[in-house]
Amino acid sequence: MPTYTVETTYRVPVYRQRTYEAATPAEACRRAIEDDDWSNDKLDYEAAGETYVTGIWIGADAAYSGEAVPVPSHFDETIQRKAAHFEVLFGLLKIVVADQISQRGTDAYWLARANAAVAKAEAILAGARDPDEPLAPPRPFHVLAQLLEDRVRDQIAAIIETDPEFAHLTADSVADDDIRAACLAVAASIDLSEEIGAAEFRAALAALRAQEFEGRLRCTPPISASTSQSGTATAR
Repeated sequence: MPTYTVETTYRVPVYRQRTYEAATPAEACRRAIEDDDWSNDKLDYEAAGETYVTGIWIGADAAYSGEAVPVPSHFDETIQRKAAHFEVLFGLLKIVVADQISQRGTDAYWLARANAAVAKAEAILAGARDPDEPLAPPRPFHVLAQLLEDRVRDQIAAIIETDPEFAHLTADSVADDDIRAACLAVAASIDLSEEIGAAEFRAALAALRAQEFEGRLRCTPPISASTSQSGTATAR
């Protein structure tokens, strides 16, 4: 049977009791926090925290020298699991709230992330291990350009007609395999990062302008119509 060296830890609160002169309770608390004299500190063993695992190594007496293995998530300190997960939940909540304010549906990718985050939060509260990460749906993408082999063949015919260097060749003499190999080589080597970056930037601007326009529409009061004594509809 294999052996493991396991490092476990628990936290013991250190406290002190000291008198401060202050105009308000908040000022007294601030002075206590800023006081760096802990000469009369005490350990509160009755309020000691839970025991949790901080390291595992393969073999006997192998702490920090043997091969380390990951600590199963449910043996981490609960308060640290909560603190680390809070930022994830907060970020997802901001995305969902922003979608609600903008009156648009939340992307399926973020909904899947939110469901996984809720499942992990429930596991933390239950003292269970983190659930397995679900296979998230692929993020939506849009094709900016296509390199089509038949269009390349059309270009070959045009080049032969205009460039004397290739006048002795015919378009039919270029095999489909040669065109395919050339397309693969160009696709692997061409750098379109500037074009893609420019397209992403323009799309971001367009989305922002659309959002700004929707916000203006929501802020514009509706035009109501009332009928004057003469029977003519009057806008106000």
